[in-house]
Amino acid sequence: MAAESESCNCSAWAAKDPSGVLSPHSFNRRAVRHDDVSLRITHCGVCFADVQWTRNLHHDSVYPLVPGHEIAGVVTEVGSDVKGFKLGDHVAVGTYINSCRDCDNCNSLLENHCSNFVFTFNGVDTDGTVTKGGYSTHIVVHERYCYKIPDGYPLEKAAPLACAGITVYTPMTRHNMNQPGKSLGVIGLGGLGHMAVKFGKAFGMNVTVLSTSESKRDEAINLLGADNFVVSSDKNQMESLKNSLDFIVDTASGDHPFDPYLALLKVRGLMALVGFPGEIRVHPATLNLGARTLSGSVVGGTNDTQEMINFCAANKIYPDVEVIKIDYINEALERLVNRDVKYRFVIDIESSFK
Repeated sequence: MAAESESCNCSAWAAKDPSGVLSPHSFNRRAVRHDDVSLRITHCGVCFADVQWTRNLHHDSVYPLVPGHEIAGVVTEVGSDVKGFKLGDHVAVGTYINSCRDCDNCNSLLENHCSNFVFTFNGVDTDGTVTKGGYSTHIVVHERYCYKIPDGYPLEKAAPLACAGITVYTPMTRHNMNQPGKSLGVIGLGGLGHMAVKFGKAFGMNVTVLSTSESKRDEAINLLGADNFVVSSDKNQMESLKNSLDFIVDTASGDHPFDPYLALLKVRGLMALVGFPGEIRVHPATLNLGARTLSGSVVGGTNDTQEMINFCAANKIYPDVEVIKIDYINEALERLVNRDVKYRFVIDIESSFK
């Protein structure tokens, strides 16, 4: 193991089997190509995707698996043709690190919808290698899939923007949920939901948090600044909110009913689904009689991602994070499964590998 470590250029933590338990690992990153950026990773956010793939819940995990797709760091090397980045720049990398760059979606800067896009970890890149993520000391990425973090924005706060932030920002801006005075409902108050609340307030909206847990009322209103809080299992509270919301962002991934939430929308209201419940069951009348829309969304294109990071910096929007060391990651993943985090774990990679 020692000899292997000495011959490899990147230190990491990896899952070695479907138990999902992570332990130290080392491997080689590719050399920087003419259009690549290499960055020293300082921080990496912890997403539920890390649980899903380390534990092979999608039945396609390739081990050893290095997770992590909410990456922030500092540029240490750039290829000869790179124009957008220089040494010392603060940079983020998100959920994908490549795409075909030639299809309609790529040409429209919707690379996240390219049929050949490559996941940041457990994906297969164009050279046939299996990608390894941000639970590691450095990463080499084509410059198109890197995002500049404005000066002064804390790197530990920037990391979760690369997945949690863009996942809710994309449907909100796509569907004009950025209109001051409009009403927004947010289902779920985790890593994604708390960012939807922050964006909604920054856009000047009236924000209602919809949660199954009364215990989250205080944090929703007093910590995150929501205007209203409704316990979704309370029929009286839900009834009082019917036909009152312009928009809803649904961040819940667990199975849940859709009709009670859709009924909260005004005529021509829209609900954006960003989670992945096991199934969606909707009575046609819930949509048709109110001309309501149920829309899906997943992360965002490169242009939208950079726009979102700039918006957060300009408006001082920061994810609420709990910073940990890499040797706590197995406990953190278990806490994430149990929804015991406010609201995003972020690994301090730089100090973990000293």
